[in-house]
Amino acid sequence: MSEVADNQRNYKFRQIRSFVRREGRITPSQQQALDTLWPAYGIDYADSLINIPKIFNRDAPLSIDIGFGNGVSLLNIAATQPDWNHLGIEVHRPGVGRLLAQIEQANLQNIRVICADAVQVFTSMIADCSVERILIFFPDPWPKKRHHKRRLIQSEFTQLLAEKLKPGGILHLATDWQPYAEWMLEVMENQTRYVNLTGPGNYSEKPDYRPTTKFETRGQKLGHSVYDLIYQRV
Repeated sequence: MSEVADNQRNYKFRQIRSFVRREGRITPSQQQALDTLWPAYGIDYADSLINIPKIFNRDAPLSIDIGFGNGVSLLNIAATQPDWNHLGIEVHRPGVGRLLAQIEQANLQNIRVICADAVQVFTSMIADCSVERILIFFPDPWPKKRHHKRRLIQSEFTQLLAEKLKPGGILHLATDWQPYAEWMLEVMENQTRYVNLTGPGNYSEKPDYRPTTKFETRGQKLGHSVYDLIYQRV
């Protein structure tokens, strides 16, 4: 039995936390954004389903970005895809505050943010068959073997995401950590509700909508590869 399979076997019996709150210092501007802009762009966690058309004041395709970090990619994608609704989920408040300030500065009306654990959000707040696309870019790889159980990409979680995606919806993963890319590939290739858009066992070319971040560019200069995995919900 592979390590991935062994982790999946006990997943449902554990309370998984794929993150640690090492927030660091919140700057005054980030705190001000949280204080003043959250009512306009933030969604409080609740044990009830979100009414997406009501929150965005329109009916449009929904893209959800899990773990958006400092928000650079999410902001870029929302700006270049104005006909989509974009929901970001992030647990670290400094990144949330930074994104809120950027949303206001860019005058974007198609982004909303939840500051909570993605597993809880998808379990309690996202309706089944309501999402066109889910993005998970550069999640924490938890490189030490004893921490692999904390990795976000696990069979049970991707099955939960499949329930929320519409038929034909897309799950797009990306990482610059090769061992985690291989882990992701094994997890996804063993799913029955997804099909690999580039064929079984293959990584994808980076699509135009995923921006290249400064962190990614720096890594590429050091010889680090980036692995995209794009799956369609069947």
